Amino acid sequence: MHALWGTLWVALSAILALSLAPPAVAGDAGQVDVELVLAVDVSRSMDIEEFELQREGYVEALRHPEFVQAVQAGRTGRIALTYFEWASSPREESLVAWRIIDGPASAEAFAAELASRPFSGFRGTSISAAIDFGAGLFDRNAVDSPRHVIDVSGDGPNNMGRPVIGSRNAALAQGVIINGLPILVRPSRTQDQLDRYYAECVIGGPGSFVLPIREASEFATAIRRKLILEVSGVMPEARVINAQAPDISACLVGERNRRLFTDPYFPELDR
Repeated sequence: MHALWGTLWVALSAILALSLAPPAVAGDAGQVDVELVLAVDVSRSMDIEEFELQREGYVEALRHPEFVQAVQAGRTGRIALTYFEWASSPREESLVAWRIIDGPASAEAFAAELASRPFSGFRGTSISAAIDFGAGLFDRNAVDSPRHVIDVSGDGPNNMGRPVIGSRNAALAQGVIINGLPILVRPSRTQDQLDRYYAECVIGGPGSFVLPIREASEFATAIRRKLILEVSGVMPEARVINAQAPDISACLVGERNRRLFTDPYFPELDR
């Protein structure tokens, strides 16, 4: 009887250990060159054409031979990649779980899964929530790397959730690098300096950069260039605004436009 209980206890302990362990990425765990989180804006300030261009840009970039070559040129020849969409909050149903990318087949599999997702737009823009959620994803894989990167794309300033500076600084304190892809294809009057806003309020960490998109025709090439830079760890040169000491007032430009809901961060703005 004691032997039976001992056997059952070992089995239950093993099951418990497995349940508490972080989920592994698909493929072999271990060392990779970078863990890259793609955080993509789907707020309703973007129209269906921009949604499609953005999604197609990521799919094309992941399938492109130059991206695969950049991955394979790294020290290990492997990266870990995950993707999610966000608006007023992260859309967990959009999450493409961590995958090891190490060649054309794995890159194509990731791109195909992403391409099959339906389009959905949601109100609100919470870059802070996207950064907080993205930073937490690094604990949800079983790989190790010298660089943790969150890649944030968006077409407006933070206007929901906690102020973006707090989320940015918390991620930087964890050693996370944040890069930005501000979309300025159809900027409003309050968004025409979005590249500067991203530079001063969103990005940070060694080698961080902003790469703005100003024309619809630039989506695919800009996204591919951004991914190659992030995989290779090379600092870009042209059309990049480097991070500066933030102007706190400028970083609250979106918060000053809050309208719809009771806001625990800015109760004086409640309507």
